[in-house]
Amino acid sequence: MNAKNGSENLLADELLIDAEADDDGVQQQTVALARPWLLLLGLVLVGLNLRPALSSLSPVLGSVVAATGMSSTMAGLLTTLPVACLGIFGPLAPHLARRLGSEKTIALALSILALGILLRTQLGLFGLFAGSVLAGAGIGITGVLLPGIVKRDFARKASLMTGVYTMALCAGAALAAGLTVPVQEHFQHDWRPALAVWATPALLALLVWWPQLKGGPIAHHGKWEVKGLWRDPLAWQVTLFMGLQSSMAYIVFGWLPSILIDRGLTPMSAGLMLSLSTMVQVLASLLVPALSHRCVDQRPPILATALCVVSGLMGMLFAPVDNLLPWAVLLGLGQGGIFSVALSLLAHRSPDSHVAAHLSGMAQGVGYMLASLGPLSVGLIRDHTHSVYPLALLFALIASATLGMGMLAGRKRLVQVSSRPLQD
Repeated sequence: MNAKNGSENLLADELLIDAEADDDGVQQQTVALARPWLLLLGLVLVGLNLRPALSSLSPVLGSVVAATGMSSTMAGLLTTLPVACLGIFGPLAPHLARRLGSEKTIALALSILALGILLRTQLGLFGLFAGSVLAGAGIGITGVLLPGIVKRDFARKASLMTGVYTMALCAGAALAAGLTVPVQEHFQHDWRPALAVWATPALLALLVWWPQLKGGPIAHHGKWEVKGLWRDPLAWQVTLFMGLQSSMAYIVFGWLPSILIDRGLTPMSAGLMLSLSTMVQVLASLLVPALSHRCVDQRPPILATALCVVSGLMGMLFAPVDNLLPWAVLLGLGQGGIFSVALSLLAHRSPDSHVAAHLSGMAQGVGYMLASLGPLSVGLIRDHTHSVYPLALLFALIASATLGMGMLAGRKRLVQVSSRPLQD
């Protein structure tokens, strides 16, 4: 392997942490890729479905609030629930995969996701909240397992597939943010079909994924344990950094269109602004990790991307409404970059793949629970005032905490734990 290919594979491994790396039985599973193009198409379609349930709600949130009479605090809880479910249900994914196999678990999660999206449009407030829980559960389970399948089945093209996976993720979010309002207008401004339509890509992904459902549960040959991770200061710094940067991301997903509508934009323009910012994340998520390899540690890219995020958010709050485009681009560059750096830290701070898998579970489980407080806080603030100044203070506080944790987590160090095989 030449140096260039080695560097590319290292970069891909940093971004695709296998949640099942502590299970040799799962790792030894192989898949007959008689039709690799069908698996590739399935992976892309599954990736496309990991964000629409989140980004489709915010452009029509005002209509949902008006139709149901819920408060801004309740709306904040509605945007918070799916994010919290990522942290609650994500850690269950490896256990389900050991019983059913990763492919069948993803098929089950897609079914739950489609059901949750449809349920949000039925049974009033109960359906909205119950559907959000189901959608978050489906996304959380799928999001944990999909990177491991990408690494396992496309090991020789890991760098390329990392880009494909990232683009699918961002494209799904951008499409939902930009197209939900036009769909709502097509159906006489009814928000329910505008949300329900996003069950269609999930069902399509399930249909294309179906040929992958072969065989039964995997025979396990050994598992690994990692002790002391939850007592390691660096592990907590990485976890808090992951959660805080995710908090800003889900505030944008959940509330940016509503904030821009309050500033005078039409719902369609606000949705398109979120869509643009999300698409820009693709470029940043591909460029920033490559550039960070040139640094001694990850603190310089963390500093640069965090400043881009907070500057973009402040621009969204205070810049003239006819000049928001550059701020949306800046916000997208910052969020795409800081997310990719946060993912890379899971590998950079781990001595081996088994520790990385456990650190990933800790960072995503605790991190998403922390991240869910961001959208809820925005709802609480908007329930008492529609002034942008309290929001600006909240954004500044979260950004400062993110930067502080990032400066600690970004140092060139390893968590002081190790892995060892468990004896049967």
